[in-house]
Amino acid sequence: MNTNPPSNAKDEDARHVEAALRRAAQKARLVAAQTHTPLVIVRQGKLLLELVTSDTAESNTP
Repeated sequence: MNTNPPSNAKDEDARHVEAALRRAAQKARLVAAQTHTPLVIVRQGKLLLELVTSDTAESNTP
């Protein structure tokens, strides 16, 4: 397994993957809040359903 951080990757797309995942997570929170649906999250190997409000969707970062 490669233990180098993605910021050191030769491939430009790989260097930006962490920021893209954070943007996708934020977008998922906003959509969940707008549609009043739970957000499905895996934490410590457990599947959780998290209800997101518009207040927490805008302020939360994964």
